[in-house]
Amino acid sequence: MSVSSRARARAFPLSVGVIGAGRVGAVLGAALNAAGHRVVAAAAVSAASRDRAARLLPDAAILPADEVARAADDLLLLAVPDDALAGVIAGLATTGALQRGQLVAHTSGAHGLAVFQDVEGLALHPAMTFTGAETDLGRLPGIAWGVTTTDRPFAARLVADLGGVPEWVAEDARPVYHAALAHGANHLVTLVNEAADLLRAAGIEEPSRVLSPLLHAALDNALRLGDSALTGPVARGDAGTVGKHLDRIPAEARPAYLALACRTADRAVAAGRLRPQDAALLLDVLSRAAVGSPA
Repeated sequence: MSVSSRARARAFPLSVGVIGAGRVGAVLGAALNAAGHRVVAAAAVSAASRDRAARLLPDAAILPADEVARAADDLLLLAVPDDALAGVIAGLATTGALQRGQLVAHTSGAHGLAVFQDVEGLALHPAMTFTGAETDLGRLPGIAWGVTTTDRPFAARLVADLGGVPEWVAEDARPVYHAALAHGANHLVTLVNEAADLLRAAGIEEPSRVLSPLLHAALDNALRLGDSALTGPVARGDAGTVGKHLDRIPAEARPAYLALACRTADRAVAAGRLRPQDAALLLDVLSRAAVGSPA
């Protein structure tokens, strides 16, 4: 039976099982409960996962993964690490834990449908960062979900139940889609903390007080204006200032600063924010720093 025909035959609300009560799985399970579905069972191995399940999925039975699959009649949600996903699916299929008429969905951004092999499924990735706390539920309304599926109507209804908006991602585009989100969100955390460390090194006791208004404005401008939002010494071609930065910042911070400065210069030139002739000295400073010469 095709995924499409199975989905049309499945009645809402859904009986749901969650394998992986981590930061994502437990929160999405709670969101499904809040939408009127019923999470009947969850797999939670670590102490932190069991505590999270107790807080967010108090009515779900905590069971081994294969028993969770057997307990959920309609939807089995797999919220496990990307590299473990194929093995979990294969294990459930091999042991006969998956049920006829049951839809299997995973929350991986990097994987699409190929990871399911012979199991019919749905790739359902929330474009949001999670802490595993109840406050995450308030961030879900209005977010995008990267969806790869053969049944858009069912996926659209499920995403709508979670308060989201589907973004249809082609199978072969999943890695690039996921790289975009990881590059933006995960590396943003690293970048902010690198900046905070440098402020502490400069004697600033509360870096967040300095950074918060600046970074909120920079993010808002970047989302609205794209590369036109670029400001600062690289966009101005201030090679002397950039050289002083590279001379004085700690050695462990130099590679990241250098890589981002080079990429910023490339984008500034391409966007017409920095004339190539004005960029020449700056690019020379960056080039010499990249090979270890004094800036």
